[in-house]
Amino acid sequence: MAHGTQAHSRPPRVKLAGSVLVMLRLESGRHIRAKLHQVSVTGGLLHLEQPLDEGIKVEVMFHVGSQTVRSRAAMLFPMWATKGCLQPFKFIDFQEEEREKLDATLQTLLEVGAASTSFP
Repeated sequence: MAHGTQAHSRPPRVKLAGSVLVMLRLESGRHIRAKLHQVSVTGGLLHLEQPLDEGIKVEVMFHVGSQTVRSRAAMLFPMWATKGCLQPFKFIDFQEEEREKLDATLQTLLEVGAASTSFP
C-alpha cells in the first residue's frame, strides 16, 4: 500500500477548551484536579498545574454530556503551557461498552455544536 493512501485509524479528538473538570486518582490514593482540553475514545489532553511523570497509571474521572467516564489511564509526555502544562493520556482497560458510550456522547456534542473536533 502506498504511504499516501493509508487511512487514519486514529479517532477524531473533541476540543472541550478546559470546560470539563477531571479528577485524577494516583496509585498512592492522592487526588489531583485537572481540566480536560481534548478527548477521544482513546485518551485525551489535560491541563495541569504541575506535570505528572510520564508512564504513571492513574484513574481518570470526569463528566461529559450525560456520561460519567471512569477509567484507568497512562500519562504521556507533558508539554509546558503558559500556566501549568498540557499532558496527554491514553485510556487503558477501557471497557468496550464504555468506549461506545463515550463515542456516542462526543458525537452528540459535535452535532449540537457544544464542542469542536480536530483530526490527526
